[in-house]
Amino acid sequence: MKKIILSLSIAFFITTNVFAAGSSSSGNDGGSSATKTNYDKAVVHIKSAKKHEKKGKLEKAQKSYAKAQKLLIKSNEKKPGKADTLNYLGFTTRKLGDFENGEQYYLQGLAIDPKHKGINEYLGELYVATNRHNLAVERLEVLESCNCEEYDQLKAVIAGEKSKY
Repeated sequence: MKKIILSLSIAFFITTNVFAAGSSSSGNDGGSSATKTNYDKAVVHIKSAKKHEKKGKLEKAQKSYAKAQKLLIKSNEKKPGKADTLNYLGFTTRKLGDFENGEQYYLQGLAIDPKHKGINEYLGELYVATNRHNLAVERLEVLESCNCEEYDQLKAVIAGEKSKY
């Protein structure tokens, strides 16, 4: 029975991370696979916010980012030290316009997982948005060998082809 529960839990964490851009480890704050964690709920709000942004519904996007941020803060309080949680805390904080605190969350996440794809991409985007091109290029160099979409997306942002910040 324990093996079945463990297998289901692992499958749940894997599928959760498929939807978490640049995830490198589980950011969940515990609980069973039948119960959505604050982290899981936050990811749903982030996806919703991104869809609203694409449709130009910026006020709705901001509300979704704010909801996600509150859930991520709770998740981080319950289980601190998760790079995925800090990645999305940085992302939502940045999307809400607070670049300084967003950067702090990203840096905390990098201290845990220096090669975290999502953090490196998003932190690079923050550096572009705050006119620190040399630091954005450093994040790109970390991603260079990953053969991942995070590298391509950050490279495009640095080149000025596409702005996501």
